[in-house]
Amino acid sequence: MTRTERNVNIAGVVIPFLAVIAAVFLAWGHALHAWDLVIFAVCYAVTGLGITVGYHRLLTHRAFETYRPLRYALAIMGSAAVEGPVLDWVADHRKHHTFPDQEGDPHSPHVGRSGGFLGMMSGLWYAHVGWLWETNGQAEKRRYCPDLLEDPNMRKIHRRFPVIVLATLLVPFLAGWAWGGSLVTGLEALVWAGLVRIFLVHHVTWSINSICHFYGRRRFDTDDQSTNVAWLALPSLGEAWHHNHHAFPRSAFHGLRWYELDPSGWLILTMQRLGLAWDVVRVAPERERSKLATTTS
Repeated sequence: MTRTERNVNIAGVVIPFLAVIAAVFLAWGHALHAWDLVIFAVCYAVTGLGITVGYHRLLTHRAFETYRPLRYALAIMGSAAVEGPVLDWVADHRKHHTFPDQEGDPHSPHVGRSGGFLGMMSGLWYAHVGWLWETNGQAEKRRYCPDLLEDPNMRKIHRRFPVIVLATLLVPFLAGWAWGGSLVTGLEALVWAGLVRIFLVHHVTWSINSICHFYGRRRFDTDDQSTNVAWLALPSLGEAWHHNHHAFPRSAFHGLRWYELDPSGWLILTMQRLGLAWDVVRVAPERERSKLATTTS
């Protein structure tokens, strides 16, 4: 990783964090309005689903197919979450599944860590944010995402990541200005629906790398240490059924039981019913039963 890449990633972690601190003072001063919350919710849903449905289930694991314009739209939505350009994200995640919790995994909380409390905290920190200035974006694209690399439009979306980042900040600012009628309300929406939203989407996503490889429940026989974390399911739009995902990586649905809430899976199901998605990968009940571990935790 170059020094420039490292500094950009550090800024991407620190600036939204500072915005959260500023937002606390804004809320204390009553600089939080209904339109801020509405714009925040819309931006969170759009960019969060861009990651979970677009970057992850469609582009990384090919859990379903869709029309090219929608495929590119989902890649742009994922880019707007500010978690890195599309080819970097997909290559890193495919490498993670190639070496799950083994040497070569870009963000395992277990590899190379000593035992005890300090080793645990060091591993969680690394898997959550530390890897962003060491291994993030370094997976070889020709090896891990040649299909996307060969797509000229996907390469264009990848190259225009900085423009998309500017847009994901400009849109809530303009929406807040239009709704509230002043420059101040635009700036408030920029803080809440722009920077605070980016902070929350980031840390929910990164919690899948850290928490969902350390704490939680397991029921399948897998070679990694992935877990399901129920309380994280809704904020992560279904991604926190991460152990299910590692057991069946190509499944379009991470929630495999009726009570495992999976908004991303619901969106894919809706797209399928509308004729916007096909070849949707499902896990047959008998295949699920065959992979059950003899003991669960």
